[in-house]
Amino acid sequence: MAIGRIGVIDYGMGNLHSAAKALEHVADGADVVVSSDPEVITRCDRILLPGVGAIRDCMSEIRRLGFDSLVREAVKQKPVLAICVGIQALMDFSEENEGVDCLGLFPGKVRFFGNPLKDENGERLKVPHMGWNRVTQRVRHPLWAGIPDGARFYFVHSYYVEAERAEQVAGDCTYGVPFAAALYSKNLFAVQFHPEKSQKAGLQLLANFIKWDGES
Repeated sequence: MAIGRIGVIDYGMGNLHSAAKALEHVADGADVVVSSDPEVITRCDRILLPGVGAIRDCMSEIRRLGFDSLVREAVKQKPVLAICVGIQALMDFSEENEGVDCLGLFPGKVRFFGNPLKDENGERLKVPHMGWNRVTQRVRHPLWAGIPDGARFYFVHSYYVEAERAEQVAGDCTYGVPFAAALYSKNLFAVQFHPEKSQKAGLQLLANFIKWDGES
């Protein structure tokens, strides 16, 4: 598959500018399109689902604009990458905002880190989890190409993904509790961290995405 056009879904809640700029930086001339129009996104060869903010608002806008059905169809035929709240939107359910049903593309739940949250030495940890943390790769996947196991990525989140199927966990991390930092299934790859803020490792992951033909 040629790199072609990369569509960034704009549902009013994403970190669109930085994500799009990072894609453009590694896209080697490929067209990066940011749009709230499902028809425009459907015509793209690869799709990025970003996300920042509260899950209830995110899911409300995703459904209002028709991106829920678009994402479900897109993952059957082309590469899709979800980041930050994007990965949480793909789960069955989130505890945030008194409970929100999500897209259900990955079985599992999104849970609050807890208060107080403590590390293995009993030291209190701040919530949200904000900053750099190591990601352990659990599978060989094209999106990990050129990225060392244990590489550090940048996180900002108060809720974490609890995956139901261990075989779908591409990478995990620990912040008081272990959680899924990356999930995968065929044409779909999703990460809790921000690749666009993760310097060399993050840009490598985005570069891998725009060259990935789908499937693992």
